[in-house]
Order: sequence, then C-alpha cells, then structure tokens
Amino acid sequence: MKEYLYYLKLRSDLLDEKAWTQKEEKIVQDHFERLKKDTDAGKVILAGRTLNNDASQFGIVIFIEGSWDSATKYMEEDPAVKEGVMTATLFPYRIALMRSH
Repeated sequence: MKEYLYYLKLRSDLLDEKAWTQKEEKIVQDHFERLKKDTDAGKVILAGRTLNNDASQFGIVIFIEGSWDSATKYMEEDPAVKEGVMTATLFPYRIALMRSH
C-alpha cells in the first residue's frame, strides 16, 4: 500500500456561502461522511481544509491505496469531485513525520 494526497479546490462560484443550495450541502455532507467512514476504516490518514473563505482556500485528503490507478479512482469517486462541487488533483505522497497521539 502506498500513500497518496489529493488537493481539493471548491468551485469559485461557491466561495460565497449564500450561493450554496441544498444540493451542494448534501453533496458536501456525503463527501464528509465518506471520508469519516474511510478514516474509521484506516484508509484515510488525514482530511481537512483551510478556514479562509477566499480563492486561496483548499482541502487535502491523505490516504492509502494499492496503486496510482486505484488512487485515481478513489479520488474521482469522492462525491464532491464526482458531482463537480470541487476539483481535485492527485499526488503520490510520503509521510516523513507524524505526531503520535
């Protein structure tokens, strides 16, 4: 198993929270629930986002997968990516240091 990271960018028209509809809210909730389930299962190592609400905001997901192709598929099946609420870019990744709990 290898580590991968995908970098997420919110669609620019959704930077203003007033532009969100129930559809986008549901998609992002599905995105969160999938990441939570996969974190609990040990697949996702870390997921989060910056807290600024301008165009520089981004999110990341660090996860493990068996190959580049399966990592690409996992990223593309993220509900937020699949439904076009966010764009994503995949990178091979290696954690060098991590705080233990």
